[in-house]
Amino acid sequence: MTTHPLTNNNIKQRFIKKVQEAVLDKWVNDPHRMDKRLLALIYLAHASDVLENAFAPLLDEQYDLATKRVRQLLDLDPEVECLKASTNEVLWAVVAAFTK
Repeated sequence: MTTHPLTNNNIKQRFIKKVQEAVLDKWVNDPHRMDKRLLALIYLAHASDVLENAFAPLLDEQYDLATKRVRQLLDLDPEVECLKASTNEVLWAVVAAFTK
């Protein structure tokens, strides 16, 4: 059942492409060096339970890599991450709220 319908298919496809690129092509392996909006988009897509749909069109290897990288992000401790230098404390507070 669709719980977050986007009626504009062009915007929906842009969101899907952004999430896919963020975890595949533009992956930097450090959440503090990632674009904050992309990082927030990944966490919010996970919290909204729509990442599975975004990764469905990927090849098996791409799907495995994308889910592995998202799992790396989800396994981070927001309370530890917010204490690191030059970090966005508000972003990590929101992550903590959505992932706990």
